[in-house]
Amino acid sequence: MSSPIITVMTAAVRKAARALQRDYGEIAFLQVSQKGPGDFVTIADQRCDKILREELSKARPGYAFLTEETGSVPGTDPDHRFLIDPIDGTMNFMHAVPMFAITVALERKDELVAAITYNPVSDEMYTAEKGGGAFLNNKRLRVAQRRDIHDTLVSYEVPHRGGKDLPLSRAEIAVLQQRVVGIRSPGSAALSLAYVAAGRFDAMICRNISKWDMAAGILLVREAGGFVSDPDSERNPMQTGNILATNADLMPQFKAALGKAREA
Repeated sequence: MSSPIITVMTAAVRKAARALQRDYGEIAFLQVSQKGPGDFVTIADQRCDKILREELSKARPGYAFLTEETGSVPGTDPDHRFLIDPIDGTMNFMHAVPMFAITVALERKDELVAAITYNPVSDEMYTAEKGGGAFLNNKRLRVAQRRDIHDTLVSYEVPHRGGKDLPLSRAEIAVLQQRVVGIRSPGSAALSLAYVAAGRFDAMICRNISKWDMAAGILLVREAGGFVSDPDSERNPMQTGNILATNADLMPQFKAALGKAREA
């Protein structure tokens, strides 16, 4: 049985997803237009953001928001805040690649307590609540239990052209290619974290992302028995914008490998 807050968040996400599914059905036809799909995607982002905020505000009036589209929206309740990315994986969405997600997390007094990441194309709904476990469409999730970095499949979100830390990312990928079985770059940090929670990826590394990109995924991984950290320190990824997610055995191995890249 879902808790009241997960029920509320799920209903809001599903309503927003219906509009996004229609938009996704149209996006492929825009590739041939001279103007391109950029403006269309902006409208889709904003529409999804608006639906989420409206539906969540109805059910939980006074809660604050932090969203990619609208930034910080204060509330009358000082203890609760929703963090929202209406389309995480915008570039995938723009090119009709079915790897993107609506992702919503709830903070209570700065602590993550509830999370949803939903891929509206595959209809995969990842949910988690603090102390209640992580689930994919109501099936309990556990992170992968591999213990040796040499056996792992890793998600590394490659920076876009002009992104920060490109030389460091290239160095990290080069080091990882010598140690892991394979590297993937799905193009959605939120889905990559959900895949770690589901045991599909053994680890996920991403730099220079926003709180709304990682908040739900952090709780999903933790509630699936995994760990998250800043790759370079013991600081909170929500504060640094850099994240490494994996299991307890692999965490020190990945930190050591990434440290080698920084020394290069």
